[in-house]
Amino acid sequence: MDDSFYQAVKYNCDISDARDNGIYSICTLVLKLRNLYKWEHGLNPWEEPDPPVLLDWIGAREEYWETIHGEEFSPIPVSGKGIDPFLPEEITPRLSAANLLYGAGYGRSMKAVFFVADVLEERWVEGCRTFVLGREKARELSSPFAMLQDNTIYIRKEPMRFYFWDQIQEINPSCRLSMQQALKAYGLMPDNSPLDRKQLIDIFDRIVDEELEIFIYHEVGESRENLLSSSQLQKIIGAYPGTAIELLSRSVKDILADTHPAGLLPHIIGRKKKSSLGFYLAFLDGMRKLLGAAVNEAGRDFWDSGDWTLVRDAVAECRRTNEEIACRLLDMNRRLERGDSPAAVKRWAEKNILAPLGLEVPAWKGKAT
Repeated sequence: MDDSFYQAVKYNCDISDARDNGIYSICTLVLKLRNLYKWEHGLNPWEEPDPPVLLDWIGAREEYWETIHGEEFSPIPVSGKGIDPFLPEEITPRLSAANLLYGAGYGRSMKAVFFVADVLEERWVEGCRTFVLGREKARELSSPFAMLQDNTIYIRKEPMRFYFWDQIQEINPSCRLSMQQALKAYGLMPDNSPLDRKQLIDIFDRIVDEELEIFIYHEVGESRENLLSSSQLQKIIGAYPGTAIELLSRSVKDILADTHPAGLLPHIIGRKKKSSLGFYLAFLDGMRKLLGAAVNEAGRDFWDSGDWTLVRDAVAECRRTNEEIACRLLDMNRRLERGDSPAAVKRWAEKNILAPLGLEVPAWKGKAT
């Protein structure tokens, strides 16, 4: 591919970042910018740039964003033709000779996602065409490392490596036991000894390779889960982007995918793979941790007993709970579809969905319709 192709994709990545970097907290934005810097400069996750250099780079990047914030996404030039950047199905077939894959879509808070990567492996998993991708030539700030589009799964190893490293290094104390159990399965932290950084680096890519399946089977579960469809989810997100309602809706869909009979947790239980259970529980955070409380609690008992029945029963309980929440979300969606005002539906959702979960909601006057 010539430079014009890569430059167009990179430019669209920059526009996406310029438009929507505000969806992140300051701490999250700095972390994502740090990892973007590492990727652009060919650094491994464990290689840290000098702070002054990184800060200067971040400042320059933010100034650049200001200059392109209002620009439109550019068509992608392929074989002398400009193609809509949101039509990867038209672009990727033209890249097959170079063993490249082009991806595009929307991520959290409807942030546009674009990337170009080498194809390492293509396989079929539970009826889903699955691509494992390697070195990336273009990417934007969010870089989701597991995606499902039209029954096709994309696993992006480069951003996954950064995710794993950051999670291992910055694990929340409440998740430390699960992380320790996951790492013990790879010979790290024996007898709860401190983590050996050099030993971790030596086997880090083996860990990533062996744990790919937990993310593949999350997407398999999502492809099979039909209670809260992607189109229904997108309607909710479109009405309330960046709100607690969006976070809850996405998290419910994630937990339903994980607890689906073809999904991640039944797959882990079927294989009795302790490392994957440990990483799964360690990675549970925010809203997903709240919604997956039954599994998280069972995990604490599991490390003592090794009884997989505890986990299996907790998965069933967790699924029932999230199915009930999903039904209330669908009720909310029906109210939007019948023409109720978004403000009135939001008040109804805060009272009938968020408040029963113990989520803080703003006070309002009057009654929800």
